[in-house]
Amino acid sequence: MRVGLTLALAVLAALLLSGPHEAAHDVAREPPLPKIASAPDFKLTSQDGKPIALADLRGKVVAVTFIFTLCSATCPVLTPMMALVHDRLGNDFGSNVAFVSVTVDPERDTPDVLKLYAQMHGADVPGWSFLTGEPAVVQDVIRRYGVFAAKAADGDIEHSFLTSIIDRRGVLRVQYLGVRFDPEEFRRDLLNLLREK
Repeated sequence: MRVGLTLALAVLAALLLSGPHEAAHDVAREPPLPKIASAPDFKLTSQDGKPIALADLRGKVVAVTFIFTLCSATCPVLTPMMALVHDRLGNDFGSNVAFVSVTVDPERDTPDVLKLYAQMHGADVPGWSFLTGEPAVVQDVIRRYGVFAAKAADGDIEHSFLTSIIDRRGVLRVQYLGVRFDPEEFRRDLLNLLREK
């Protein structure tokens, strides 16, 4: 896990140091992303205590990740990385692109805890929902998205590092697994889907 964390931090540092030429990348020439399947629907509770369903976000490109607030391995890298991408999306974020971070620890991650976590990571912005719910419901969402999550005896949770992108019509188009997650590729894929007719 330490090697993966080092690699992810190196990718984040490289992105932070990259110049404005990265933002000007011509996404129009990228090949279309494959259509995997209809994205599994969900209805959970946001950090503001409001119900959020995937269907509510139809018409936007949606990125779905799985985190938990006490995570000390991948989550502290993933959330700031996504916050950086959010910043680079400009006005498209919120109005055309939404981020959803689903907890894998619903027993401890209440809406208030998730709100504090979002604020600590600069992610408490319109268009970014941190979701929790009844443990059985959350477990069902985790399973249907293909995420592994298991609680250890000490209360820590081992979980897979998975980010999914869903297009405006609710179709799952791409999933990034593990430390190979590239924030610049992620941003380009979001923009590609945003510009699809």
